[in-house]
Amino acid sequence: MKQKVAVVRREHFNAAHRLFRKDWSDEQNTSTFGKCSLPNFHGHNYELEAKVIGEVDAETGYVMDIKKLSDLIAEKVLEKFDHKNLNLDVEEFRTLNPTAENIAIVIYNILRPHIPEQNELYIRLFETPRNYVEYPVAPTNFVNPKS
Repeated sequence: MKQKVAVVRREHFNAAHRLFRKDWSDEQNTSTFGKCSLPNFHGHNYELEAKVIGEVDAETGYVMDIKKLSDLIAEKVLEKFDHKNLNLDVEEFRTLNPTAENIAIVIYNILRPHIPEQNELYIRLFETPRNYVEYPVAPTNFVNPKS
């Protein structure tokens, strides 16, 4: 049985967004989203990790050429998201609240068709150095640092 290996590419982009629902009052948006709902938007320095898991190719020694993964992210994600207002400039977020969770799902859906079918893809998106989301959720060996 061949063993699986994960390759991970980390990229960075800056983007502004506003968390709100048009069908809610300002009070309900503020109550739910706090300062993230302010009408003039706010920005983040996002860190994106794309993890591709698969068997090592016997000929190349690669799961996936990491340069190709980097180029793919640059073309399909960074070009679309970097230095943009997600609410105004990115079509997917015209009707979808650009939470970190939704951004990760959108990035996954953009990249998935370009990753070899036999390989798994996982997205980790850091909105701040201490807050991040992962999609899809994978089994983990998470250990509570306090235990």
